[in-house]
Amino acid sequence: MSYNPLQSVNHQHHQIYQNEDPAFNQSTGFITPAKPAKHTSKWIKIGIPVAVLVIAGAVVGGILGSRKSSSSSSAAASSAAAASSASAKIAAGVFATATNSEYMIPIYPSTTNTALYTTPTFNSAVAGWPSDPFAPATPSVLSVRPDRPRLIAPAYKWEALPALIASDPYLASWNASIFNNASQYDALPAVVYFMDGDSGILDVARQVKQRVKAFGYVYRMTNNTHWVDRTWEELQNAAGNGTASTWAQAPADDRWNSAHFLDTAGGYLLGSSKRSLALRDVAELSAAYGIAYDWLYDLWTDDQKAAILATLIQYGLGPGVQAFTNSSVFTGWWANNIEGNWNCVCNNGLTMASLAILGDDPSGFANQLLGLTVNNAKENCAFAVSDDGTWSETNDYWYFGTTGHAEMAASLLTATGSDYDLLTVNPNFYKTGLFHMYGSGATTLFQWGDNGPNKYTSTANSLLFYANAYNQPQFALFQRDQYDAADPWSMFWYNPQISGAFWDGMPLDHAFDNSTDQWMSMRSSWTDPNALYVGIKAGTLQGHQTHNDLDVGDFVLDALGTRWAGELGDGDYLSPYYFSNDTQGSARWMYYRKMTEGQNTLLLGATNQDVTAKPTMQSGTSNTTQGSSTVFTPGSDSTAFFVTDMTSAYFNATSVKRGIRLLNGRKQVLLQDEINASTSIMWRMHTNATVSASGTSATLTIEDKTMNVSILNAPAGATFATSAAKRLSTDVTPPAPDQDNPGVTVLIISLPAGTYNLQVLFNPQWNDGTSFVTPPSVALDNWSLTSHNSS
Repeated sequence: MSYNPLQSVNHQHHQIYQNEDPAFNQSTGFITPAKPAKHTSKWIKIGIPVAVLVIAGAVVGGILGSRKSSSSSSAAASSAAAASSASAKIAAGVFATATNSEYMIPIYPSTTNTALYTTPTFNSAVAGWPSDPFAPATPSVLSVRPDRPRLIAPAYKWEALPALIASDPYLASWNASIFNNASQYDALPAVVYFMDGDSGILDVARQVKQRVKAFGYVYRMTNNTHWVDRTWEELQNAAGNGTASTWAQAPADDRWNSAHFLDTAGGYLLGSSKRSLALRDVAELSAAYGIAYDWLYDLWTDDQKAAILATLIQYGLGPGVQAFTNSSVFTGWWANNIEGNWNCVCNNGLTMASLAILGDDPSGFANQLLGLTVNNAKENCAFAVSDDGTWSETNDYWYFGTTGHAEMAASLLTATGSDYDLLTVNPNFYKTGLFHMYGSGATTLFQWGDNGPNKYTSTANSLLFYANAYNQPQFALFQRDQYDAADPWSMFWYNPQISGAFWDGMPLDHAFDNSTDQWMSMRSSWTDPNALYVGIKAGTLQGHQTHNDLDVGDFVLDALGTRWAGELGDGDYLSPYYFSNDTQGSARWMYYRKMTEGQNTLLLGATNQDVTAKPTMQSGTSNTTQGSSTVFTPGSDSTAFFVTDMTSAYFNATSVKRGIRLLNGRKQVLLQDEINASTSIMWRMHTNATVSASGTSATLTIEDKTMNVSILNAPAGATFATSAAKRLSTDVTPPAPDQDNPGVTVLIISLPAGTYNLQVLFNPQWNDGTSFVTPPSVALDNWSLTSHNSS
């Protein structure tokens, strides 16, 4: 049973590779990037993020298509290598996805056939994308390629795609899914306009973009003009001009809700949102209109082109120029030192739309914006990634931010021949691929802060783009089997020359130590759906674009194919003052899902943590790597641990430290807290399990799976209790009622003020004959890789 985060709406969440096998660094999980080429050469083989697909069409098991042998006339050895790689890919096929699971994780085959799954690499002996004939010597944002399309997928790629689909099982399966999704969208009425309170029309805008991409893709693959007509229907509807268009309900001068600029930037022709909120709805719609204008350029009549331009200029680019240049009219805060998803999405939508209409734009806005968006994104969007690779907001907002970043870089590359250093201005941006991989547990994400289910046009397919841009093939090997991989962007950004397995040589653990983030991921396997996974965080409580929780010390725990300790995710985005600020007195911290008691951490004095906290961390890992086999058992001495001093997060406490470690060959988990506090202490953990607690033991049950939890060396009075996931009676009443958390139980240990060493042991019932160990009591300051070894 999965966690039940609120079903919220409107949460925001180039050489480049070398022909020879790159050097995979097993200690970091990275392939050492080639020295970045100046982005003034040919369009480079890249990929970009895409819209979430209809789940019914998301996964195609088996192989849809066959791979041909290389037709290269090079040495026989190269031909043999290509044929071998091709045969291996066909033999492996596309991994199925657990469609009957809320987690939608890939089902990796249980095999020791290491010939199939080897070091991640780009195999130049296998057929790939041809070279781009467009290679300007001195690229300019105002000088675009002479042919159409300009965005994402130039004509030469469309010409090469059918042959690649016929020879590559991933491209074949994605192609089938996109066609299926387009058919399902086609059966629906045009997207209905819906203003979601103060949040605007963001989900609506993203649905328009999703449909435009699918319809445009299917047209270009079939030449069936039905899909052009269907795209026009969506564009007319979104402009408020369609038959009985619900968009006509919107203000005639602001149908794209430019006040909430994010919506508009992603849709190309659509327009605005609430001016007080800054143009995001406009961004998503602008991108959608840009894609439609560009991909179907030769099919539009002169009247249709004029209508598209008029709508885009009025509702999209015009507000975009105002956001940059007239703060008295539009509060373009997203353009001013905002390192997060808003900046990436808004700049991207305006950039894609401007590139699409450049040369046809009677307003001059496209030229003006291209002189603004690229530099602004380089100063802001590119630095939403910390120096350890962590996205500064949350795991969820990584999707939206990297989608915008990757779409923008890829569009600039395809349209003008350069990304103008958007990919390299932050030298650590490439690490964000590992942030997403390690933030993905055995069942679902480590979902700290604002996280929820509705992503629409944003997927993790930025990994397909970054794999090539940063010479990190493991990124694409990880993403290609995920449920959200089938999307038009994937068809052009996936590199068919990729081979190997992402897990081969990938360390099981990784610590992210930037002071803003401070978190660690630990697991027992990359490919076992029943694997043990622990994620734990510290980090500052401010500087996350108001998407964080008061959650220093928060952790999640997966085992036996389910999540035992989990996150509640988003609160209600429409709640009053939910995004007001991140000061200590913010109303945001009055809502249960955002306050400290709603997290899996310590609550002292029934009071929220101190927002000025500056915790520290240390970590250790045995650097265990899995190897190529999907069948893997860590050695008995394989371990990892994380310790944080989180004293600064609490009031009325002399010292508060928390540590977590894997024991017994990664079969057990020890969570240890050392506390000296002059106020009450409450240990809290949220679970979907049915809990039976008695004294110092608790049994957690989910269906036929069991987790035993026990307090070791229990201090006097330390026993387990349970409660519903609801606020304490002593809490301040929030501006609006909390939403319920049905099916969630809080496992609790309550203690009076004092000094304690509180050890809690988690033993998943593996049913494989595992013999559990009782760890020694070791002070956190003395934890090491060998501190808990059996004597």
